[in-house]
Amino acid sequence: MALQLPSTLDLGNDVSLDVSTAPTTPGSNLSFSPVLQAADQQPGIPAMKPQSASRSLSSTLFDTTARTPPVRNICCVGAGYVGGPTAAVIAFNNPHIRVTVVDKDEKRIRRWNSVHPPIYEPGLNHILRIARDGSKECTIETKPLSATNTTSSNTPDVSDASTPASECGSQCGDHVSKPIAARQPNLFFTADVAKSISEADIVLIAVNTPTKSRGAGAGSATDMTAFEAVTNVVAQHARPGAIIVEKSTVPCRTAQFVQDTLALHRPGIHFEVLSNPEFLAAGTAIKDLLNADRILIGSSATPSGQRAAAALASVYSAWIPRSRIITTNVFSSELAKLVANSMLAQRISSINSIAAVCEATGADVSEVAGAIGADPRIGSKFLKAGIGFGGSCFKKDVLSLAYLAESLQLPEVADYWRNVITMNEFARNRFASRVVRCLNNTLIGKKLTILGYAFKKDTNDTRESPAVEIIRTLVEEGPREIAVYDPCCNPAQMAEDIGRYVGAEVLQRNGGPVIVYADAYEACHSSDALLVTTEFDEFKNTGEPVSASAEVLAPKAAPVKAVVPDPRPFEGDEPTETELLALHTFLLQSTDAEDKEDPLHRFNPVPDCAEDCPDCYIEKVTGTSGYGAGQEHVFKGRLDWRKVHYHMHKPHWVFDGRGVLEVAGMEKLGFRVESVGRQGRV
Repeated sequence: MALQLPSTLDLGNDVSLDVSTAPTTPGSNLSFSPVLQAADQQPGIPAMKPQSASRSLSSTLFDTTARTPPVRNICCVGAGYVGGPTAAVIAFNNPHIRVTVVDKDEKRIRRWNSVHPPIYEPGLNHILRIARDGSKECTIETKPLSATNTTSSNTPDVSDASTPASECGSQCGDHVSKPIAARQPNLFFTADVAKSISEADIVLIAVNTPTKSRGAGAGSATDMTAFEAVTNVVAQHARPGAIIVEKSTVPCRTAQFVQDTLALHRPGIHFEVLSNPEFLAAGTAIKDLLNADRILIGSSATPSGQRAAAALASVYSAWIPRSRIITTNVFSSELAKLVANSMLAQRISSINSIAAVCEATGADVSEVAGAIGADPRIGSKFLKAGIGFGGSCFKKDVLSLAYLAESLQLPEVADYWRNVITMNEFARNRFASRVVRCLNNTLIGKKLTILGYAFKKDTNDTRESPAVEIIRTLVEEGPREIAVYDPCCNPAQMAEDIGRYVGAEVLQRNGGPVIVYADAYEACHSSDALLVTTEFDEFKNTGEPVSASAEVLAPKAAPVKAVVPDPRPFEGDEPTETELLALHTFLLQSTDAEDKEDPLHRFNPVPDCAEDCPDCYIEKVTGTSGYGAGQEHVFKGRLDWRKVHYHMHKPHWVFDGRGVLEVAGMEKLGFRVESVGRQGRV
């Protein structure tokens, strides 16, 4: 169902951006593109106008909301790990806004429109089923289950829309029923980039910005190729007055580049440029979006900049308290993203440096971390020693910050941040070396098993995974076999990734030692050593597993619990989508629930795949249905470590690279455990 498009947002004619920081590239030019540098003096291209001082927008942001036309159409350019989940949550919480995600990769778009979305995130499936597919009318009970019923009966408190009700709207008994109207789809995925951009009030740019691999700044500077290409397309097709928003992580002062590009292609037409960086973590992206601790919006300090910021803030305020929406000048927002990730990476490298000291002295890094984390000035988060950070963000953003410092002639600052990366690589390499050392300095004729290929749990994101470099190191030692297992990643995709990043020759089908398994016990069978490289609950030997669905709804300030409480009674007369999601998750906890996927009976049928769907074919051939197929990652139970021990070779080595195993318990079973940050046997 097509939604009515609004009239153009008119934000005024103020075009200057607030200047308060220096350029990110060497030299004094403010533009990244040689084309823009050459056109710098041409008529119609506004130059940056310095202002005496930037001022906070927080006090006036929401005062302008009433004067800002409502947002009705949003286009997100980029259907990756940021664009897809962000657009989905925005659409989920704003049923009146049409949200279109565009990408030139037609294969990726096809997967987003199917049961095989290209990424896995806990909670994402529910969001897609409601926003992308629409929902059916249903009836819910608005009265919470009593404490007695909660403990003695697990009967779902939900009824179908067809259930007879009394004239007053109540069903028999003490419960009060509430009809929930059907919902039309408002989230769309398409490869028609130009059309979607031309219809949008707000255009979000969420494309990949990796580290440059060649040319000036290779290995440090941000590769802006995709961002620049998309900016050119946006400049050509955006409707006059549209708000252009940076969602990608970009170098400081990129907003000036965007403004210059817009002016180059559309002289005399005003566009407002905002910075709205994401603060998402793979594996908890939906939780981070639904329970964001802050939304950062950077804009110019002009009246039109404030109105643009207010328009974007109105989208988030549908589910985020306004007290959590922070505003800054546009360049502060860009820099804040780089600094945030760099500071988190720094903490990980710091505790890993201490882990090396602990192993040499006999101290226990978990006890050291607990002691220093009790200091409120330090805090306990990101003090988990291990094999280092992975993912697409931390390394890239630290290097970008170091390159910025170099361009500003601050070599000491650049060296400081580069050492964060050096320490991260040291932690990973030290772990691999420890494995070789404990196995008598030779892996020839031996089988090793890698437990966990994704860079962190509850995600199928393998970018910059430490496991990749560990596999590369171990292959050089000539082992008989390296078995790889991950409970969340598609085995076929893992094999493809390993072939791409380590080398196709290392795969078994090409005569190499690496074999990817879909079953953990097969991967561990006859193994000489197990390496835990991702902290999945399946690999733990103590403690209760955390429900991924429950974690999505847990407030970030509260400890995560495995059980989501009944959200009823609802705060308002009409439950919000977030409240309905909480009720959905609460009812899923019931062992007696009639429908384990859709207890509220709201979901429309999933779109059918074409007969020649390659994803369906891969799942059929490999027997790996469920990996990234739009389904929640199902906790398959903890490994039976007794069974694993029985089928391993002596002396039953286990190398815990994530600190997830209780060492004493494993040793009672007969394992020899080496754990990061604890003194080992060798």
